[in-house]
Amino acid sequence: MNPSLWRQHILPFTALFGLLAIATVAGDYLLHWFKLVWVGRYLGIPGTLLIVGSLYYSLRKRKYVEAGNPKVLLKAHEFSAWLGSLMVLLHAGVHFNAILPWLATVAMGINVISGLVGKMLLNRSRLHVQAQRTQFQLRGLAGPELEKAVFWDSVTVDTMTRWRKVHIPIFVVFAVLAVGHIVSVFLLWGWV
Repeated sequence: MNPSLWRQHILPFTALFGLLAIATVAGDYLLHWFKLVWVGRYLGIPGTLLIVGSLYYSLRKRKYVEAGNPKVLLKAHEFSAWLGSLMVLLHAGVHFNAILPWLATVAMGINVISGLVGKMLLNRSRLHVQAQRTQFQLRGLAGPELEKAVFWDSVTVDTMTRWRKVHIPIFVVFAVLAVGHIVSVFLLWGWV
């Protein structure tokens, strides 16, 4: 395997996802160790609010709102979605009380993986194709020969740009399951 491929593509993805898993296990362990499991019960609320807040980037990107720098909002989207997911995972803990919350948690996990894959691979692939294009130009290729040389890589990148067509439906499934969980909590929680 190419060392730069590992360092530039696989390692960042693995590190972010691994950090989420380690932080979840460590956080759950600490909540149990300090007998603060009840705190985890309420972490779902700020976690969900962070995830909902991260959607501002999507609204800005699709020009539903005008305020905000898209690059700054993308970083905020990534960070708040990651931190919100961590809080929701701590909220879920290792307790298997009902199927609906676990379906929502699994959908959220798949959505996080989808977001990380899209972020890491799409940007790297675009840079790779541009570097190849530049390399072929330096070798003297131009016009149709250049396009033929990078055709399959360009097709692959074009296909990868459609990852949002997977990411957004996964988010919708997560959102529906999460709303179902929240509604069931309000209906069944025993508030009195």
